[in-house]
Amino acid sequence: MPETHLRRRAALRSRLRERELDALLVVDLLNVRYLTGFTGSNAALLVHAEDDDHTVFCTDGRYLTQSARQVPDLERLVDRPCDAALAALAGTRGYRRTGFESHRVTVDQLDTLTEQAGEVELVRAAGLVEELRVVKDEAEIEALRMACSAADRALADLLEHGGLRPGRTEREVARELETRMLDHGAAGPSFETIVAAGANSAIPHHRPTDVELAGGDLVKLDFGALVDGYHSDMTRTLVLGRPADWQRELYDLVAAAQAAGRAALRPGVEVAAVDAAARGVVEAAGRGTEFLHGLGHGVGLEIHEAPSLAKTGEGRLLPGMAVTVEPGVYQSGRGGVRIEDTLVVRDGDPELLTLTTKQLVVV
Repeated sequence: MPETHLRRRAALRSRLRERELDALLVVDLLNVRYLTGFTGSNAALLVHAEDDDHTVFCTDGRYLTQSARQVPDLERLVDRPCDAALAALAGTRGYRRTGFESHRVTVDQLDTLTEQAGEVELVRAAGLVEELRVVKDEAEIEALRMACSAADRALADLLEHGGLRPGRTEREVARELETRMLDHGAAGPSFETIVAAGANSAIPHHRPTDVELAGGDLVKLDFGALVDGYHSDMTRTLVLGRPADWQRELYDLVAAAQAAGRAALRPGVEVAAVDAAARGVVEAAGRGTEFLHGLGHGVGLEIHEAPSLAKTGEGRLLPGMAVTVEPGVYQSGRGGVRIEDTLVVRDGDPELLTLTTKQLVVV
């Protein structure tokens, strides 16, 4: 998608000119991928503030063929380390003020870059590319749709084939769910799959163990698929056998909070207000202390990225932001419920990407 990357670099150049920077040294590999399409393990990019004719992509000799295919539209430098080579190039070409990703560069790296850059002033420029990544374009949203679909279909297959039943371990269920996502086109899981049964479901980020699922258990599944570099994220909580009254009450409360959070996803709304909309439902039921985390987060090339839908979150929602809404209520030693969707903020209603039912599924 050369045109897509061209547009992204143009948007970045506008920000560079606003900050009176001649260029930006991009060292974060995900940001390099966002701006060029390159998916290798070693690269950096020197984005010139005026045009692509002076923008230079750098990688090493292992990626000659791959970079020629993925980045055909930029000048290429083959060297390593790439960050130092491009800093030296900025010095040679007289890019007077060159920004660098100060949130990614170590102190030792900065010493090297400063030495290589010579008379060039290296200026802290943290988060410039990430600010662009917050709002997804339609190509990114389509990748997110595909990732969410792979996860939806994997869970459907797991349930259809009896993969969630008493006697199986949390670890076995997690492995099968990840395999089924691969079967439906995922390159891998978005993160380590969470399968938490019984009392373990009250642990927000429990790691699967050899604990066996048992009748009467709440089973919390938090998982996602990785497609074209983009991550999906979904949580569903199910029950093995007829639910107890307390389980259904807890589930209904979290479902109501999640619906309130989804309804608050509108352009212009403060991200903290979205958290408050869902959290208020839980607090009104007297269980506010059992909601142990923020409401959600952005998703994209990273599983956790801006914006943060939390009490401390800053900023307002914009159309095109992809976020999760995932309230949870956890009763320590007993069990917990979390329900999570991935959605895209739109001018009207948000677009729901994770389509698995949110009704309480009894297995």
